[in-house]
Amino acid sequence: MANTPQARKRIRRNANRAEINGARLGRIRTFVKKVEAAIDGGDKTAAAEALRSAQPELARGVARGVLHKNTAARKVSRLSKRIASL
Repeated sequence: MANTPQARKRIRRNANRAEINGARLGRIRTFVKKVEAAIDGGDKTAAAEALRSAQPELARGVARGVLHKNTAARKVSRLSKRIASL
């Protein structure tokens, strides 16, 4: 257990950050799922529109340190490749 005031504060801050970061990741996953649902539906224009709205969310996740830069780039690349093949 944390004994020093600094360690106690760090535990509180880590819990708050984990909650915020979890919400950010969940939001990103929701946007990606919308793109995948549009792809599965076979609607190329809806999928492209969903990807355009998901890209800023992925970039924001990178900027906030929730996602690695290459992870976001890989996701965008794979989604756009799937949309192009529709």
